[in-house]
Amino acid sequence: MPDVSFNNLLAVAAIAVLAPLLLGFAPRLRVPAIVLEIVAGVIVGPSVLGWVEVDLPVSILAILGLAFVLFLAGLEIDVHRLRGGLLTAALLGFAVTVVLALGAAAGFAAGGWVTSPLIVATALCATGLGLVVPVLKDAGQVDTEVGQTTIAGSSVADFGAVLLLSFLFSMSAGGTGSRVVLALAFAVLVVLTVVLAMRAGMSMRLGDVIFRLQDTTAEIRVRLAVLLLVAFVVLAEVFGLESILGAFVAGAVIGAIDKDSSGHPHLRTKLEAIGYGFLVPVFFVTSGLRLDLSGLLEDPSALARVPLFLLALLLVRGVPAALYVPMLGRRASVAAALLQATSLPFIVAATQIGVELGELSAVNAAALVCAGLLSVLVFPPAALVLLRGGKGPPDTTGGPDAGGGTTDETASGAAKSADTSKEAAQ
Repeated sequence: MPDVSFNNLLAVAAIAVLAPLLLGFAPRLRVPAIVLEIVAGVIVGPSVLGWVEVDLPVSILAILGLAFVLFLAGLEIDVHRLRGGLLTAALLGFAVTVVLALGAAAGFAAGGWVTSPLIVATALCATGLGLVVPVLKDAGQVDTEVGQTTIAGSSVADFGAVLLLSFLFSMSAGGTGSRVVLALAFAVLVVLTVVLAMRAGMSMRLGDVIFRLQDTTAEIRVRLAVLLLVAFVVLAEVFGLESILGAFVAGAVIGAIDKDSSGHPHLRTKLEAIGYGFLVPVFFVTSGLRLDLSGLLEDPSALARVPLFLLALLLVRGVPAALYVPMLGRRASVAAALLQATSLPFIVAATQIGVELGELSAVNAAALVCAGLLSVLVFPPAALVLLRGGKGPPDTTGGPDAGGGTTDETASGAAKSADTSKEAAQ
């Protein structure tokens, strides 16, 4: 066995376990575990205590974790609901987002704070869809008009931001025209893959074999999903695009193919178990280890960028929600604006790519990630208050991810009361 130590990986795995456990003991503290994972990584990393560093095992698993972050984000997108007026509003909103992001980034560049405004603009364009959906579930708003509008806008923003990051910061040396041609070729291959997968699914014999193996030790559906993920990542790199685009598209394709999951209801749960249970926490803890907090604290002007980046995030992703006012009303649109401005996973991914390409300084990357952390801590609770009509968060005992429990319990109680009334009437 090669001379490789797993001591740092042990520490990362311990943080991945302790972060959700601590939140489980404090159910009223509704903070996503990824916030604690990044903060813990900062504390034990080189910026503070210096106990843990990013070595080869941690680095490799963090790369796989990044792929799964984008893969699971793509899996969240319901392409079957993105149609009609929802899609039009979402696309128009994202166009406004891009214009505002470019303006904000140009302002930061004019102030001498950033040297590559495009990477900053791209980082500001996304919404944390995986963070927004649990908040809407908690408020019982997922299937309402405000919920579907917010999810549609967030989905288009996520896809558009990944596409922009891949186009603008690809490792390919070709010009814009060649990248467009390569992207179109990649899109054709994606479509062909979907068509072939759907035709293969119609084969009775193949379908029977897959059904027989899906819940055995073969876990054939999980293996097929991982194969598709790796294949799309490789194809994206071959076509000169960012690998994260391949991972994101792979998730969206699995979600589209898996629209009728009656024959394999546990596939998504298994994929999320691999991602959220193992690889994704490693990525976020490693992001904390790499975050240049010391450089941020040593420079007052750099520290001042955190609230300004947060304000830019609110404006860039929040202002487009003004398009929803005729459909949702003012209060619900403000709540949608706050939710759309909630972003962290994509910011972490984009800043890491920017630092690796030399397009973003480590200090600016740290400021952007800190702004993303604050958006997760501040915007969703405020949106919940608005969605609940200003009543504040409910007194629940559910954990940080116990979304929708209050709504289900209320509905269950109402059903029981109705049954009791019927019995009394009879």
